[in-house]
Amino acid sequence: MKILSNFPYQKVLVLGLAKSGEAAAQLLLDSQVPFRINDLTKLEDNEIAQKFNSEGVEVITGSHPFEVLDGIDLVIKNPGIPYDHVIVEEAIRRNIPVITEIELSYYLIDGPIIAITGSNGKTTTTTLTYELLKAGGLDPLIAGNIGKVATNVARQQKDKQPVVMELSSFQLKAIEDFKPDIGVLINITEAHLDYHKTMDDYVSSKLNITKHQSQDDVLIYNADDDIIKDGIKQSEAQLTPFSVSGLNQHGLYVSEGTIYERQDPIVKREDIALPGDHNLENVLVGIAIAKRFAISNQKIKSVLKTFTGVKHRLQYVDTINDRQIFNDSKATNIQATLKAINAFNQPIVLIAGGLDRGVEFDELIQSFKNVKGCIAYGQSADKMCEAAIRQDFHSIYKVDNLQKATNKAYEISERGDIILFSPACASWDQFKSFEERGDMFIQLVHKLY
Repeated sequence: MKILSNFPYQKVLVLGLAKSGEAAAQLLLDSQVPFRINDLTKLEDNEIAQKFNSEGVEVITGSHPFEVLDGIDLVIKNPGIPYDHVIVEEAIRRNIPVITEIELSYYLIDGPIIAITGSNGKTTTTTLTYELLKAGGLDPLIAGNIGKVATNVARQQKDKQPVVMELSSFQLKAIEDFKPDIGVLINITEAHLDYHKTMDDYVSSKLNITKHQSQDDVLIYNADDDIIKDGIKQSEAQLTPFSVSGLNQHGLYVSEGTIYERQDPIVKREDIALPGDHNLENVLVGIAIAKRFAISNQKIKSVLKTFTGVKHRLQYVDTINDRQIFNDSKATNIQATLKAINAFNQPIVLIAGGLDRGVEFDELIQSFKNVKGCIAYGQSADKMCEAAIRQDFHSIYKVDNLQKATNKAYEISERGDIILFSPACASWDQFKSFEERGDMFIQLVHKLY
């Protein structure tokens, strides 16, 4: 496995463990780069910290004293640790660079990097791109926010293997030199303001994907998104637009049910297996990347005819008594849930709720054209019900947890309805992750028989 060479830092602090922190620490250890670990979980309850402690690594757990920064010239933090964290603020005050392990992986990757970000659709687009490149015989790797720690993937990369990376705003905010050969901006809508504090900070973090790109690099961007169009004006990359509306025909676009690259027809909408028109953005990006690698239209169409999406992203679960049931646990914001709702013409019974991030849900309720009922659960349930009252929507039911929500949704549904679990909220009030939440929903559906 690869190790770091010509690494410019003398002593590193790994702040926060979990998967990315453990991967960064293991790479530093294998590369014989001096480092220490600081993690809030106490040593006796912290198996990862215990492992590195047994290897002779300096480990400080249970608190975050400023002394952990003494002698440090680089901080590698867990992406989820916010910038108002005491150690991060102190590191910045001391002019110590703060990065995530995404930046660390950049020291190892030798070959094309395709980096994909957006408020919605990242995982589907990343996975589709991986499948398209694989069909083209390119032996790609997949990494990043999709659950594959980039550092671990980079260590296994063979010469010139393409690496397809899904990147969050948390990861992109903390880059120093990282730049992709092909960067992608799918869309930008309001999200994660509990972390970023302002929309400007969130947008600038997303735009970091092209911050260091040169004229030798490519940026694929959504020409229908005004925030993106305004934000990329300073990009030095070669710009490739895509447009679902068909207004920009200089790149990939949709017109009269067919996807084109400039004037070249690629595939008809009816031949694409992914449900929902919102997924056309993801398809356009995947095709644009495939074309950069000279993958034929025939191979592209073959993948699109069989690729049905990713688990927890508008995932078909089952049909019970003529009710189709879908798991969209990855929908952690209102815009994602709106796209899920708009993917169907049939009447919908919606299950939504989760962590209260301080947002109001009027925009969601206003869009309930084909939503006949909504089951609200979790920390945000009261706010959803209050928004429903304001919007004169009366078919809303508040329950305590996902089990009760699933049972209630089935109870009020009728033959021909869609039961859609699309929470519009993060999972962390009752679950560790959206994956755990989605898996629980699938289990609950199977108990409806």
